[in-house]
Amino acid sequence: MTIAHEEAVIDSAAVDAIFAQARTANSFTGEVTEEQAQAIYELTKFGPTAFNSQPLRVTYVRSDEARATLVDALSKGNRAKTASAPLVAILSYDTDWAGKWDNFLPGYNAPKAMYDADPGLAAATGNNNAHLQAGYFILAVRSLGFAAGPMTGADFNAIDAAFFPAGDQKSFLVVNIGQPGEDAWGEAKPKFSYSEAVRTV
Repeated sequence: MTIAHEEAVIDSAAVDAIFAQARTANSFTGEVTEEQAQAIYELTKFGPTAFNSQPLRVTYVRSDEARATLVDALSKGNRAKTASAPLVAILSYDTDWAGKWDNFLPGYNAPKAMYDADPGLAAATGNNNAHLQAGYFILAVRSLGFAAGPMTGADFNAIDAAFFPAGDQKSFLVVNIGQPGEDAWGEAKPKFSYSEAVRTV
């Protein structure tokens, strides 16, 4: 039992499933239903983002044709596990997230002007907050009892050209989802301790 288990308001099994014992899987089995896929997003959306912007977009890849296109854009080491995963998600950010201001922050649009005036800031904010939501997405996957295999080993320009040719989304992560398959885990990798990573000022 760790201090994290002792201080958590969720039970120890949940702490283990979402955090302490969860690991990145490299092989997958089982099934992820449409209802479960929806539940992953329904949990993800509640995590905080700047101005409630929610720029993350999720593309679930289920068809054989789309899966083959995605696999071709991955680094060689990622292809087999993605080809066999029950469900694969492409995570991207909405390049026009600020244009939807009245949808996510109705009644308070004064900050929008700074993003309209600075496309670079808008892109950085969308990218940064979508990455933040990607963390929530992985925790949501784990909270439903699945393993997640997030990957950045991919040609994201090729993924964008194939899946988002209008330029309305920019991809940054591919996540395999399912039950862990045979030999899903490599050796556990060390994590930095509290004293190594945290300071109080």
